Amino acid sequence: MTDRPLRADDTFVHRFDAGAESSPDTVVLGVVVSVPEPWAQLLVEWRGKCGDPQATLVPPHVTLLPPTEVPIAMRPAITEHLSRVATQHPPFDMHLSGTGTFRPISEVVFVAVARGIADCELIANDVRTGPLARQLNFPYHPHVTVAHDVPADMLDMAYAGLADVQAEFRVDGFTEFEQLPGGAWAVSSEYPLSGPPH
Repeated sequence: MTDRPLRADDTFVHRFDAGAESSPDTVVLGVVVSVPEPWAQLLVEWRGKCGDPQATLVPPHVTLLPPTEVPIAMRPAITEHLSRVATQHPPFDMHLSGTGTFRPISEVVFVAVARGIADCELIANDVRTGPLARQLNFPYHPHVTVAHDVPADMLDMAYAGLADVQAEFRVDGFTEFEQLPGGAWAVSSEYPLSGPPH
């Protein structure tokens, strides 16, 4: 397995250099907890308002596995692996609250995960084993990116404008996405969480 170059925050951005082609024998996958409506649309609108080109390519999410290039031949093993991980973890409550930033390390503003951090950490650790085993560039930090690589005033606007945002919802599963040639992400599979309560 090879990893594409990652940004400091491991968010889902288009990683191909201009003119570069991915191997026809590989695919780029990511695994996330999706943010449901009505908050998803709010965060998409804010990302667009900030001029972030990823606004319409990347649905709002908490990353469990950052974009990872894998051989297409491994897809059945990956599906089996993710299905097994999902049976080992129960549904959990997530609470998003306020904003944070990775500046100056990375030009990112995000909505913070206030509840559900430990659940995300446990699932992410299990996802990144077996056929999806990989290292991260930075320690895992669950978050929802709302502005990435945009001018400083736009980062400041997102940071202030979403400072009071609150979102509470039940997480019943996680989603596998596949990156399309244009950089957008398409849902590949959904994995319901069905493990026993902690």
